[in-house]
Amino acid sequence: MKRLENKVALVTGGASGIGKAIVARFVKEGAKVVFTDLNETLGKQVEAEIGANSYFIKADAASPSDNEMIVKETVAKFGALHIAVNNAGIGGEANIVGEMSIEGWKKTIDINLNGVFYGMHYQLPEIEKVGGSIINMASILGYVGFANSSAYSAAKHGVLGLTKSAAWEYGTKNVRINAIGPGFISTPLVDDNLTAEVLNYLKSQHAMQRLGTSEEVASLALWLASDEASFATGTYYPIDGGYLAK
Repeated sequence: MKRLENKVALVTGGASGIGKAIVARFVKEGAKVVFTDLNETLGKQVEAEIGANSYFIKADAASPSDNEMIVKETVAKFGALHIAVNNAGIGGEANIVGEMSIEGWKKTIDINLNGVFYGMHYQLPEIEKVGGSIINMASILGYVGFANSSAYSAAKHGVLGLTKSAAWEYGTKNVRINAIGPGFISTPLVDDNLTAEVLNYLKSQHAMQRLGTSEEVASLALWLASDEASFATGTYYPIDGGYLAK
């Protein structure tokens, strides 16, 4: 039997990078997966690529009404919701605190932190009905700071606090809630926005001297989504090639 057989999952930010890898892995392991993204063209391409049991909806993670809509559509299409992966996020404005724009700060917090809350707010009542798992995508920068990334780091630290608090609230309600903390992963968000020099520096900051892959993060998400992780809740799981071991 496949590890997610008869499960229904919702993945935000699922059209590329880590999100896409999670969608593909969940479908391969038997789940029916609804995934969202703002990039409709890319989302439709991924839906066609993955095929049966994947369903794309264009949605904005920073919109409360969009988060409500996608949960309703997921349940309407597949009958229930067992697993949610709140993955949508942006790198945000790179700047020191005193020079960061107010708009840049608000946008990063709204997508990377508020978006996770909005998702959980609407996901939890449905998941509680059937039991299941929520996986929030944090970061190694939810555990340590990083120059010129204050908004991103603050948002990801907030995701950890939200995850831990909600895990206590739902610990006896058959809902497990955890966070993943990827190191620097080779995704379009990283590869398309950084110079070769910066990429080489980032590789050197990991004990394994390389960036991670989206598929490696998807493997951890699969375990947390599955019944194999039945005693895991309220925890932050770094997958960082040794970045935090310094």
